Amino acid sequence: MSASKARTLWRLPDGMDEMLPRQAFALEKLRRNIYDLHVAWGYQPVEPPFVEFLDSLLAGTGREFERQTFKVTDPISGKTMGVRADMTPQVARIDAHHMAESDVARLFYLGSVVRAHTDGIEKNRSPLQIGAEIYGHAGPQSDVEVIRLMLSVLQCAGVEEIHLDLGHAGIFRSICAQIGLEDHDNVELFKLLQRKAVADIKSFAASLGMSAQIQQCLVQLCSLNGDTSILNRAAAELEPLVQDNAAMLDALNELQQISGALQSQLQGVNVHVDLAEVRGYQYHTGVVFAAYTPGAGSEIARGGRYDGIGESFGRSRPATGYSTDLKLLMRLIGYDHTAEKYGSLANQPFWSNQDYAILCPDDNCRELNKTVEQLRAGGEIVVIDLAGMNQSFCDRAIRKIDGTWQVENL
Repeated sequence: MSASKARTLWRLPDGMDEMLPRQAFALEKLRRNIYDLHVAWGYQPVEPPFVEFLDSLLAGTGREFERQTFKVTDPISGKTMGVRADMTPQVARIDAHHMAESDVARLFYLGSVVRAHTDGIEKNRSPLQIGAEIYGHAGPQSDVEVIRLMLSVLQCAGVEEIHLDLGHAGIFRSICAQIGLEDHDNVELFKLLQRKAVADIKSFAASLGMSAQIQQCLVQLCSLNGDTSILNRAAAELEPLVQDNAAMLDALNELQQISGALQSQLQGVNVHVDLAEVRGYQYHTGVVFAAYTPGAGSEIARGGRYDGIGESFGRSRPATGYSTDLKLLMRLIGYDHTAEKYGSLANQPFWSNQDYAILCPDDNCRELNKTVEQLRAGGEIVVIDLAGMNQSFCDRAIRKIDGTWQVENL
């Protein structure tokens, strides 16, 4: 085979990666710690299928991921299937079909997803997604719990400086309902608010015949961001929108409750409120949140409330949750998992910089095998000595001394 042909076979698609032993071991340690953290909080694991029929996969919030979904034809049924780009809709189906009718359910998931396109600054198309959901509780207490769990996961991963951004999809939804915008106008206003394009917002609102008061309130939304004290100003500055708009008043009150609870329970986390932050307003119904840290070009974890998510599956339930990517967290803590960036250390055993191994002779002896089993059960790494192998990572060896197998230093 030619060298150029070999290089072609080594190439991976853009955004896909592979892990060598050291990276895979580090990721697995992180995965185990975060898995156990969710269990300690009372969350139950679920594992949805990697591929399923497209109409089921894209039900509910899944429509948000249609562009990101790889589509294939099932050779058995002939139906179109999709490779999951996000696990949230799948978990909603599990709750709707399999969980107790009226109980509050705490579920978490951890697995690979695949995306057809890169997501903003983050170029990885094969995240290792972890997330958690609470179904069946509509109060702000469950939002606070999910946010605290998300922050605990980031701290467990070693992310030291965390900034929490809070918004509320209900604010934007209530404005659109109050001023009677068409769907395509909703989308345009959403884009302008995300960019905080004040001049364009004024121009757009005027073109739709909105009053000067309403135009000014929309502009004010762009400046209502900062620490939690801005919530005390919001009702007064948005008075023309708040009056006779119970949904907006409820949204502001919820943000007050959630931010107040978080500030009393958290230490070392900066809480920021942005009333123009309405990401995912098409399916989010309440508080939305995202975590940031210096050095990351975009959010490192996100979530929010999406009541009614199970309606497509025949069971509408209040729900709130978060998700993040474990591969991204590894990069943030200075452990780049991509093989091509790991250099000469890639060929070294993953344990050689932590614990040394015990070298075992290649001897088919029952007593020796029993000794090896006991050592491994006690947490030792025991490697069989094969011809030609590198022994530099072993600091002890099993040898037969006075008729018994014993471990001695090399």
